[in-house]
Amino acid sequence: MSDESRPSPAPNPVAAVIPAAGRGVRLGPGAPKALRALNGTPMLIHAVRALAASRHVSLVIVVAPPDGAAEVKSLLDAHALPDRTDFLVVPGGASRQESVRLGLDALPPEYGIVLVHDAARPLVPVDTVDAVVEAVRDGAAAVVPALPLADTVKEVEPAAEPDAPEPVVATPERARLRAVQTPQGFDRATLVRAHETVGDEVTDDASMVEQLGVTVVAVPGHEEAFKVTRPLDLVLAEAVLARRRLNDGF
Repeated sequence: MSDESRPSPAPNPVAAVIPAAGRGVRLGPGAPKALRALNGTPMLIHAVRALAASRHVSLVIVVAPPDGAAEVKSLLDAHALPDRTDFLVVPGGASRQESVRLGLDALPPEYGIVLVHDAARPLVPVDTVDAVVEAVRDGAAAVVPALPLADTVKEVEPAAEPDAPEPVVATPERARLRAVQTPQGFDRATLVRAHETVGDEVTDDASMVEQLGVTVVAVPGHEEAFKVTRPLDLVLAEAVLARRRLNDGF
């Protein structure tokens, strides 16, 4: 995009980091999870388009497998992506946290809000992305999209052997529980501080911020922002895309 055609940057512009360096072993052998085809297009491309669809997001950084940055850059170049959004590919690390940190390191200084999004959540609706950004712009340091749980949850004592019965030790109150999705949104300085001070034993970036003692808030998530982890999830994702094409010409 030429400088002349590029829109003026919004105050406190938003960048999205998509860690896509994982192998996705639960989907079985083959290409990394993010490069698996969904309706003939790699999941990563669906995820990039979902983030770039937001009017708020002006830069998407894809964190590629350490030895696959050139392949991912070629992949982005081969697919139609919004002209108003910039894209950058950087090599990732050995863990998700390291990959996100490498994405943060590549952020230009003017970006004050950062989204972190799972490449394996290719169908997140733009309204969910916008809601996360708007909550950060309204003053939240960290925001997660989340859904109420449909099932009762049990806390158990893990069994010493696979498939052995596990004693139930507690039943948390379901009304207070949420299933967390992405993109998660952050004040950039807060997220950078979390990555500088918190170890790798966390499951998401919001957990790192929580360990700083910073409040994380939840906004409504969406059922279509599910994570594609197992082969059955691919079937469900294909069905969602088929419904979108039928209803919206997506």
